[in-house]
Amino acid sequence: MRQQQKLTAAEQQIISLGRVLQSLREEDHVDALIATTISYLQEQFEYSLIWIALYDRLNHMLFGQGGVIPSGNTSYLQQRVVLNPGDLLEQVVIEQRPLGVADLRAEIRIEAWQQLAQQFNIQGTIVVPICYKNRCLGLVLLGSERWGYLLSGEARARLMMVVGELGAALYEREMDLQHKQTKRLDEPLLRLLNNLQALNHLEQRLDAVLETTQEFILPTRTNIYWFDREGYYFWRRLSNKKKHQETTAKITVHELSDFYIALSVNEIVWIGEGRSSLKSNFTVKLLQRFGVRSLLAAPIIWQKDLLGFLTVESSEARIWTEAEKNFTKTAASLISLVAPLEDTENTIKEIQNDAYLTSQIAQGIYSDYDIQQVLDLCATKVLQRLLATRFLLLHYDPEQNNYQIFYQNQLHHLRPLMYSLDALKDVDWQLLLRSTEAVAIENLETDLRFFNWHPHLLENGVRSLIVCNCAFGQEPKVLLALATETHRSWTSVEKELVQVVAQQIGITIRQWQLHRQTQQQQKILQSFQQCLRILEQSQDSPTQPIQHLERTALEQIAAILNCSLTILLSWQPGENVAKIIPGIIANSEFEIVTDTLIPLQSEALIQWALLTDELLPITANDLPPATKKWLTGAGVGQILVMALRTTVDYQPTGVVVIADHWQRRWSEDSLFTTETLVCQLAWSRRWLQITQMLESRTEELRQLNWYKHRRLEDIQRTVTQLLVQMDDLGIPTNELTHMRYQQLLRQLDNTTASMTALLKLELWQLQMSWETVPIASLLKRSLERVDNLLKQQRLWVGVHGLGQQEGEESSKNYSLLPHSSLAIAGDIVKIELILHELLVCACQRSTTGGRIDIWCRRLDEQFLEVSITDNGDIESQLLTELHQDTPKDILAPSRLEQLPGLHLFICQKLMLQLGGELHFYQLPDGRIVSRLLLPLARSRS
Repeated sequence: MRQQQKLTAAEQQIISLGRVLQSLREEDHVDALIATTISYLQEQFEYSLIWIALYDRLNHMLFGQGGVIPSGNTSYLQQRVVLNPGDLLEQVVIEQRPLGVADLRAEIRIEAWQQLAQQFNIQGTIVVPICYKNRCLGLVLLGSERWGYLLSGEARARLMMVVGELGAALYEREMDLQHKQTKRLDEPLLRLLNNLQALNHLEQRLDAVLETTQEFILPTRTNIYWFDREGYYFWRRLSNKKKHQETTAKITVHELSDFYIALSVNEIVWIGEGRSSLKSNFTVKLLQRFGVRSLLAAPIIWQKDLLGFLTVESSEARIWTEAEKNFTKTAASLISLVAPLEDTENTIKEIQNDAYLTSQIAQGIYSDYDIQQVLDLCATKVLQRLLATRFLLLHYDPEQNNYQIFYQNQLHHLRPLMYSLDALKDVDWQLLLRSTEAVAIENLETDLRFFNWHPHLLENGVRSLIVCNCAFGQEPKVLLALATETHRSWTSVEKELVQVVAQQIGITIRQWQLHRQTQQQQKILQSFQQCLRILEQSQDSPTQPIQHLERTALEQIAAILNCSLTILLSWQPGENVAKIIPGIIANSEFEIVTDTLIPLQSEALIQWALLTDELLPITANDLPPATKKWLTGAGVGQILVMALRTTVDYQPTGVVVIADHWQRRWSEDSLFTTETLVCQLAWSRRWLQITQMLESRTEELRQLNWYKHRRLEDIQRTVTQLLVQMDDLGIPTNELTHMRYQQLLRQLDNTTASMTALLKLELWQLQMSWETVPIASLLKRSLERVDNLLKQQRLWVGVHGLGQQEGEESSKNYSLLPHSSLAIAGDIVKIELILHELLVCACQRSTTGGRIDIWCRRLDEQFLEVSITDNGDIESQLLTELHQDTPKDILAPSRLEQLPGLHLFICQKLMLQLGGELHFYQLPDGRIVSRLLLPLARSRS
């Protein structure tokens, strides 16, 4: 038989590791697990100190389980070590990572072992946590007499495998223990359920729960407290100690604050030795109020409503186990199941009343009742049902950026609220938008929801509030709010009732909104009609109709926007400063310096308005210091400006300024209406300005015409008298003198006759006659009339297109063929005057020694073209305005209001009446052309 080979050291270590791991898996008792681990560590590792301790999470301390010590005194290994901040052992427990110490004797952060280390010369030490599933169950401490002694990689791996297996085994035993403890709840709870089924009255059932809880947990006393919603306090309904001190018979919610909040969200409250589920400062206060050192409380909740709570109280500091917490919570849940049975009939009757209430409200909404009657009926019934004191319907006004009280109802001893509520903060807006039920506030003084409403509401005695969005899932623009003067709790049933009522009222409010929109549109229409009436009445208002229009339009804009300030910055074309025309100034917070003259180029409001065709919104923060010198109102926050603009061809002559407080918001409808009113004001104002200007000019022309006509009459009368006197003197005897005398007399007589015809036929209106004349004769007479002017400036005139010899100069600097066959037709006197005016203008703008050319050309069968060209200078602006296609702003300063532009413009218009045309333009070489189109004689129909 072959001899068995001897095992190597490595193989023996693997076999030993396997054995100990197997033993740890199969062992059931904790003590055996600890002993097996200690034996293995002592056998495989050269450590003179071995200590294994288990970790107590509740008390944050280590319990020694045994080990190896040089002195052999195992009692030292059973010690309890309280973990303190900064200890190395606590660091290992919290971080769950091994930690090495080079010299345990000098390590002050591990006081529990420092003295022992100095006594037995323990130096190099390693502390390994016993962990499983991120949970620390204890630790292993290994100490050596060598300094800095550390394990090699292979030895460290074996150690971690054994410690890890020990952690898994300990975790499994702990779970088994908890499971066994949990199973212990079954028997008493089953007995309690059987007892509850056998009992008929609620008080008997509550007493059974109380006694069973007392027997299972064995506290000092057990109590059941009930919640009074209207009184907003808890009262002790039942106690196993009949002589319980009266100080805890009634406890208000204010005293319990955090305790009450925890119970309301269905959380169990526990206070044990050194630990609590509540904040430390409130824990002390709560223990003092109940007069105990340990407390366990579980909420009694039915349909999300807190009915009360079950307390387990101990006069000693104790640690509550999970089994005790679970039993207390289960017992409270059993109470929540049997408690509603007491008020079953009341609950059924309440549900019936709520259904009847909502049906009545619905009937009222869909009936022909007035909205006031519907809301009065609804408010009265809801206030009675919920025992509330105020019923408020709030409507969001986007222009004022606040909630207006659309309707309110309250008990007789309360006064109505006379103010609006600020716009909601975004967090409250989102809360109402997303909430599926009414939002209830039990204590307005401590709750942060709707915080910006608190000052006004608290000032008027409101202490509790419930708010609901009347349009479920939509923006909270219409809200129903119910208030009470005391703190109280709102049940789920009450929240549901408020929501149903709010949804039905939302329909009514929608109808009211449509009615309000109709009224707003009627208001806008009335504003337009009012402005139109001003135009109609302007003829009957001879004194300052424009100022009346401006003031009325500003008042209408203020009425549409419901704003605090409307003014107009007005100026005339060509002016550099604007004056302030006040419209509406609501109060002293919107005062302005009205006598200020505002420069157009440097005023920011005017320049900003001129850059846009629409209403421009700005704020007071945007205003430069120069503007704030005259716009001084402290209440000015939001501002709108818009220029009085008609078309792009006409320059604006004013800017409307609208202002209101900082919180103001402008709706799209009101802005659109305001823009329309401003545009209408611009056109109406322009129409009145043009009308006034034309009336003024007409009156001036009438005066001028009257004066010149009367002067012509005087001249005609004087000439007539001279003729009579000449006749009286007799005829000269000299034949040549006589002939000349007769000739002059005839000319004077013809002049007098033509003057008489002018005075009779053209007193207030031009008369168009029809004559024909050769163009050569017309040009000859016209040139003779300007002969002196031509000689003074030494101008040369050339006439082209009538057959004259070019290049030959006569003594008069022009030559014509009077026998030219071309003849024109029309009012020859007026045409000759127009031609004379053109020649005079050409002479006046020509330089001395210059040249004037007259070009004649038959255009077609109807017209003869006569073009007068000269090398003079003319303003480009005048040429532009004389162009027939150039838009002419009658209110703007114009070259056509001054000479020579005025005369040329008159000739241009008169030529159109005569059936011809007159144009002015400049050639590329700089020459000025006055182009006449004259009707030919043969074209007369």
